[in-house]
Amino acid sequence: MPHDPFDWIDEQAQARRRAGLVRALRPRAADSPLLDLASNDYLGLSRHPEVTSAAAHAARRWGAGSTGSRLVTGTTELHAELESELAAFCGFEAALVLSSGYAANLAAVTALSGRDTLVVSDAANHASLIDGCRLSRAETAVVPHADPGAVAKSLDGHDGRAVAVTDSIFSVDGDAAPLRELAAACRTHGAALLVDDAHGLGVLGDGGRGALYATGLAGAPDVVATVTLSKSLGSQGGAVLGPARVIEHLVNTARTFIFDTGLAPAAAGAALASLRLLAREPERAARARTVASEVHRRLTEARLTAVRPDASVVSVRAPSPDAAVRWAADCRAAGLVVGCFRPPSVPDGISRLRLTARADLTDTQIEDAVAVIVAAAPAA
Repeated sequence: MPHDPFDWIDEQAQARRRAGLVRALRPRAADSPLLDLASNDYLGLSRHPEVTSAAAHAARRWGAGSTGSRLVTGTTELHAELESELAAFCGFEAALVLSSGYAANLAAVTALSGRDTLVVSDAANHASLIDGCRLSRAETAVVPHADPGAVAKSLDGHDGRAVAVTDSIFSVDGDAAPLRELAAACRTHGAALLVDDAHGLGVLGDGGRGALYATGLAGAPDVVATVTLSKSLGSQGGAVLGPARVIEHLVNTARTFIFDTGLAPAAAGAALASLRLLAREPERAARARTVASEVHRRLTEARLTAVRPDASVVSVRAPSPDAAVRWAADCRAAGLVVGCFRPPSVPDGISRLRLTARADLTDTQIEDAVAVIVAAAPAA
């Protein structure tokens, strides 16, 4: 028999099983009775009647798909409207919508760097930023987490193009980057600052305008942001925000924009409706932060190790990967869905439950959820 070219896949699968790191898809029913503390629907807008109606209207008017790449037939008037309002809401000069937040990060990192560029990347950055660094072919310096001094040290002595790359709110533990200090380090060395604000939009800043708005960096000429439309806005897609000349550069050079089919009209319509709803009801952002703080307070009082949240993500440490899996399974059996993060998804190798505090959770739901998590907690 010839050698099986996929024997190595079986070997890796066995290794994952031995380490307790097997992942599997779990289809979700449309009418699931489970209480959800796992999704990124921070404001509870994915099923809001205005949002779903806008998605349906956009599909009927523009079609099920965008029909092509953005530079050919994939840009509708709806896309342009979304970009204009998103940029204005977040305090930036211009915006560019892509098919996902992942694509937006790849576009921003690769188009703003290259072989002659130094990219300084936080060790806890999201996988999409890490992949952007790899694809950019730039010299990349990975620095300790949330350490502006380390960023400044990496930039010292580099006299060419440079960009520092960071999440605003880190997706695993929900902690915030020191954006003002990072911006100062970049400006001292003439470097640009690129911030993934996926977990800040809709939660932080005045009425949910994002972490960069909250820190006074939105609209700065040396700052670029990426956001996702799939978290607080309850839709799908991503965007890059920044100076108009940066956005024009991406239109002409970013491969995940040029060669990708444009965002479906339904998703664009839903995101625009959510954005307008948030502008009309800014208290949703404050409620998301309040829910996160309350969940953290109750878990801490129960003597669980939970990281203080800076936005909507609450991280609760587990003693091992197997314990985290069992903990999440026991929560599900009791009617609660929670996130379960294990290596290699976590850069520090520590397994945890990842909870997302939604603005639409009631006080009773918060109390019930915490009770389930505490009751199912494994022994330390």
